[in-house]
Amino acid sequence: MTDQTALTVEDVAERLHVSRSGVYALIKSDSIGFYKVGRKIRFTEEQLRDYIEHAGRSARRPAEDKLLALEEGRYFDLSEPRRAEGGFVICGQDLILDILSNFLRMRGVMALRAYIGSYDSLVSLYHDKVAVATAHLWDSTSGEYNISHVRALLPGIRCVVVNVTYRTQGLYVARGNPKGIGDWSDLAREDVTLINREKGAGSRVLLDENLKLLGLYGSAINGYGNENQSHLAVASAVGRGEADVAVGTEKIARQVDNIEFIPMKKERYDLVVKKEHFERPEVATMMHILRSEKFRNEFRGIGGYDTTEMGNIVAET
Repeated sequence: MTDQTALTVEDVAERLHVSRSGVYALIKSDSIGFYKVGRKIRFTEEQLRDYIEHAGRSARRPAEDKLLALEEGRYFDLSEPRRAEGGFVICGQDLILDILSNFLRMRGVMALRAYIGSYDSLVSLYHDKVAVATAHLWDSTSGEYNISHVRALLPGIRCVVVNVTYRTQGLYVARGNPKGIGDWSDLAREDVTLINREKGAGSRVLLDENLKLLGLYGSAINGYGNENQSHLAVASAVGRGEADVAVGTEKIARQVDNIEFIPMKKERYDLVVKKEHFERPEVATMMHILRSEKFRNEFRGIGGYDTTEMGNIVAET
């Protein structure tokens, strides 16, 4: 391997459209492979492709499985013994949460990550498996994000909903849009094949809500049952020609070759915390970080994020 084939932290930050600290957060969490030349960190093209292909989740196993995998019965709650053992668990799949966790760790909070979708995130919060849930769940009846879902999935539980960012959701299509896809109704065409997100993901809920408005069932959509658990993975599948369309965020479209992005809806991405825990030191530290100019500056140069309301309380349920 020569220096010509090596990528620096700056190279990876540019390719992923994130800040240098965002790359270091990925390194610290073992989300991306790397190697060292002396004290300098370097990456191969293969390591970068592997991160994009697997949404930055392939390198963490078995430690992540031990600490974060809720499906294996290791449940997190907010009792003092469990917090001391398991840390302060934040759910969600956006890079912004990885960087938030890194800021928390630098301030002495043992922040851990659970990479699960919005629906499962809220259910985990209800069962006290995690400290912080995140959600971007649209309700076609009210036309609003998250509030009705928080009330439904945490019945009788008083919660505080805090904005993290606004993002644009839309359709990933092949470069040049050869199938001429332009609206939700085009997904029902016989010549169009979808690659879907998993049940409970915000992008999946947005799709299902729009299909409902059109009077369509998922069974009418080619590829509806073909699921994957990250925006990067479904976008990459479209870029490779394995599917014609997928639903995801604008930011990811900038990281994948051979695709275009069709904007469909501006979404609100929120944190949810049980109100009885809102004054705890870990949450207070998190709120201080979210409202700080230093943290907000991390995302000023990154496309796809609107942080003007970051740290604002949206609602109390």
